[in-house]
Amino acid sequence: MKAAVFTRYGSPEELHLKEVEQPVPKDDEVLVRIHATTVNSGDLRLRKADPVFIRLFFGLFRPGKKILGFTFSGMVAATGNKVTRFKTGDAVLGVTGFGFGAWAEYKSVREPLLVLKPGNISHEAAAAIPFGGNTALYYLRKAGIHEGQKILIYGASGSTGTMAVQLAKYFGAGVTAVCSTDNVEMVRSLGPDTIIDYKKEDIAAGDTKYDIVFDAVGKLSHRKARKLLLPDATYITVNKGLAKVSNENLELLKDLAATGAIKPVIDKSWPLEQIVEANRYGDLGRKKGNIVITVGQGT
Repeated sequence: MKAAVFTRYGSPEELHLKEVEQPVPKDDEVLVRIHATTVNSGDLRLRKADPVFIRLFFGLFRPGKKILGFTFSGMVAATGNKVTRFKTGDAVLGVTGFGFGAWAEYKSVREPLLVLKPGNISHEAAAAIPFGGNTALYYLRKAGIHEGQKILIYGASGSTGTMAVQLAKYFGAGVTAVCSTDNVEMVRSLGPDTIIDYKKEDIAAGDTKYDIVFDAVGKLSHRKARKLLLPDATYITVNKGLAKVSNENLELLKDLAATGAIKPVIDKSWPLEQIVEANRYGDLGRKKGNIVITVGQGT
């Protein structure tokens, strides 16, 4: 099968399209023929080994995981003997776990990391749901979000922020979204109650206080966030560790996508053959929502 492989940490040019051995699913795994995947912040950090402590987990001198890619959508090509929820030919979406490997034509995945893809969304849209959607859902639930609260979402234009805005509205919160001038109209389309353009306005200058402040990009200081919080309020940031993936979260995201309650934002899409170009764009740090990679046919 074809896969984007890297054997050294560094620039996008370390990625090369190669023929590698196709995985064989274990008893509890599903082999997915990938139709679409994404380039997200986790992929970019691992490729660059930035921050440097990433090397302690993924290989000190060379990457132990040679094929990146965390999210995907595709078709079930085969199932292990113990798999009960899926059959060959099912359309699915999901995540790979810390094995990565979705920048390829096939990937074997444990059954709990998959859900059926809604029939009314494309593989490209489906692949763009799990990373930002699960991250936003994990942190919003950790903050105890509920109806009637006021939440400020800093970094509302990224893959996590765009999903956080929509999910917070689903939970019944009043949403203030913070983004740059270039992204205001896109973020407005997601339905926040208020938008703050941080290039024109200091978010801490007003009198409004919030029940939750969610830093969805890891760039808002705790000191500044404290100025925005009501007494006994909650500050959460994506810098506080990895968001755990659960089948429950994936099922909810799938159901919300099927009804149109959430819609993934796709900035740009490239074929797998242009994975270098996609990574170059990702490294700029300017993407709106998601970068999607199409693999083969059926996208």
